[in-house]
Amino acid sequence: MMRGRKPKPTAIRLIDGNPGKRGYNADEPVAPEGEIDCPPHLSDVATEEWRRIAGALQDMGVVTLVDRAALAAYCQSYGRWVEAEEKLKETPTLVKTASGYIQQNPWLTVANK
Repeated sequence: MMRGRKPKPTAIRLIDGNPGKRGYNADEPVAPEGEIDCPPHLSDVATEEWRRIAGALQDMGVVTLVDRAALAAYCQSYGRWVEAEEKLKETPTLVKTASGYIQQNPWLTVANK
């Protein structure tokens, strides 16, 4: 059973100020510090995107070491989207199957997801 509003994280309360003058939670978990390293399994485009945004996001305090997997998933998805968009430049939006039916290009499905 919920006991009222979900408490705000201390980091958000520090940004918003403390109008209620209540104390901060000293026992709140704190993410470990350190630079987030790029996972080796990312594609070349995904690695490029990682290098473009990871440092800035970490400097802004938006991501921490515990967010590595989520950031890697974003970068890998971005890499797949770029690949699909490049393939769509080379192929038509609608393609004819071996049985003669017209269908949406599979790369369009990848790009849209």
